[in-house]
This record gives sequence, structure tokens and C-alpha cells, in this order.
Amino acid sequence: MPAVKTAISLDRELLQEIDAVASETGRPRSRVLADAAREYLRHRESRRLLDELNRVYSEEEGRDPERELRRRKHRKLVEGEW
Repeated sequence: MPAVKTAISLDRELLQEIDAVASETGRPRSRVLADAAREYLRHRESRRLLDELNRVYSEEEGRDPERELRRRKHRKLVEGEW
């Protein structure tokens, strides 16, 4: 995908930290910022999915016995992973 130029305003200290990372890793500043933005978006999506799972698992138990059984099995499968 072709790159699009944009202008943003950053605190001087933050820009200095970004430049230090760029220098340490040998990557351009724009790459460091793009990687940080991608990581933030991945984190945000993971958080959204986790919130949705927590909402589903916190619903009142016992309404649908089959659903409750599936929930318990799934909890056992993922126990300790999250």
C-alpha cells in the first residue's frame, strides 16, 4: 500500500524518545511511528475482543443449559491462558 504523508504534533520529549528508538534500531522515524500505531490498534482490538468475551461469560448463568455447558468447556480449555 502506498504511504501517505501526514503531519502530527508531539511533545518534544516524546519526539526525542522516538528519535532515540529510530537511531538504536536503524529505522526511520516514520517507521517507528507506524509500528507504534499498528501495535496500538492491535492492542485496542484485543481489548475489544476480551471485553466482549468477558461480557458474554458474565451473563446470567442457567438460561440455556447447552450454552452453559459450552461455556464451561471453553473456560476449561482457556484456563490460565488469559
